Amino acid sequence: MQVLNRPLSNVATIISAASFAAEKHREQRRKDVDATPYINHPLDVANILIEARVEDADILAAATLHDTIEDTKTTPEELRERFGERVCSLVLEVTDDKSLDKLERKRLQVLKAPVASDEAKLIKLADKIANLRDMQTPPLGWSDARVGAYIQFAEMVARGCAGVNERLDAMFAEAVEAIRQPRANHADFDSDEPTEELRYERLFKEIFLP
Repeated sequence: MQVLNRPLSNVATIISAASFAAEKHREQRRKDVDATPYINHPLDVANILIEARVEDADILAAATLHDTIEDTKTTPEELRERFGERVCSLVLEVTDDKSLDKLERKRLQVLKAPVASDEAKLIKLADKIANLRDMQTPPLGWSDARVGAYIQFAEMVARGCAGVNERLDAMFAEAVEAIRQPRANHADFDSDEPTEELRYERLFKEIFLP
């Protein structure tokens, strides 16, 4: 890819990020029933931010690129050279460390959310909204219990991101309700645990380490 020697305009930054992400994710698919192209997800995340009236081009670009380091062979140096330090830093802030096991990565998402920058909180919350909207048609093999546990995990992360953008907070609540309401009478969906420790055990051990 050609690297430009001058700053990109706002529109050019966003389009360049979408093109870069599409190239990096070109062989990846989502886990939904239709195995839709993975690029749909980061574009959805950016579009959710636009719905919430987020207009900062660097934030929208970072949202579009948010899975490139975590899920492709993209390096921070690539992002820094092409999109600048701020975009790269935002992507790194919402990137899980794949050298850690899945249990620890999920735990750290919950712990890091409250201390993240406001810009990273926007991206993280939009990411969870996009995942929840997709969860209305769960991935193949997902039980109601697993869907319910994912909602509880998402809510833990969202609590740490709340208060930065009221529209995103409302969109998150709507996305949760759209899944919960049809399943409200299912015995194994979203059951309460008596303690926070058992809640974490169910979420992180039984659900994220099946």
